[in-house]
Amino acid sequence: MGLYPAAARGASGISAGVAVVRRGYPSDVSDAEWSLIEPLLPAPGWLTAAGGRPEAHPRREIVNAIRYLVRSGCSWRQLPADFPPWQTVYDHFSRWTADGTTGRLHDGLRAQVRVAAGRDPEPTAAVIDSQSVRGADTVPRASRGWDQAKKVNGRKRHIAVDTLGLIITIVVTAASVQDRDAARPLIWNLHRAGRRVRLVWADGGYAGKLVPWAKTALKLTLEIVRRPDDLHTFKVLPRRWVVERTFAWISKFRRTVRDYERLPEHHEAMIQWAMIAIMARRLARTNSAQPRPP
Repeated sequence: MGLYPAAARGASGISAGVAVVRRGYPSDVSDAEWSLIEPLLPAPGWLTAAGGRPEAHPRREIVNAIRYLVRSGCSWRQLPADFPPWQTVYDHFSRWTADGTTGRLHDGLRAQVRVAAGRDPEPTAAVIDSQSVRGADTVPRASRGWDQAKKVNGRKRHIAVDTLGLIITIVVTAASVQDRDAARPLIWNLHRAGRRVRLVWADGGYAGKLVPWAKTALKLTLEIVRRPDDLHTFKVLPRRWVVERTFAWISKFRRTVRDYERLPEHHEAMIQWAMIAIMARRLARTNSAQPRPP
């Protein structure tokens, strides 16, 4: 349940200063999830040397609103009235995207999930792939395109994941951009985000000059996992199924099924928030299952 002043709700018919307890939504963070997320958020300005007024709405309610939007697929203006005003929620979303807070939150949870799974916090291998998604009318012409192979008018998201399927980095381009053209910035970002990554698996669309470039420029081994030419039925291919599963995870969040964002970096942030929800819930379940010390 969320608690915040009714005055922030605008014309609600409730006198200012009266506390309102809103009903919960399935997308709300649990206490266990919030204990993981809160330490990874920046301190409010009024608690730092910058000073200023205290924030009018609890951070937890802002996060709940963002998660509701990503999970349900509604527009910003259609956020339920019992959340903080949509302008306030969007301001936090936009600011956290621009200053890197969303990325740091995502990466911090990924490291914790890896440790909980018995892995090192930082990955040493990755899998890359792309997925074209239709763009809504809010996606400007300058950043959208036509994917002839998939018959999709919109954008293409290129992701690199670790061997658990957790995202390391994302690049969003127009759907008309070829995989091997977008792979260079993707692998370069992967090199910066995962300094220990030395092996990358990819499908046949990334073969060619990209392989020697990755080896020479970044000291990365790009291994192509090819689909057999005589294969006419579905078959799970080694390593490639990991990134395909990640796309399936992302697609459970309705805001990411299509691209509704004016800015490509906002679509990247929507994907990160989807993964934040997945990882926080997974960690909360893992922690609750562990025996408590006597």
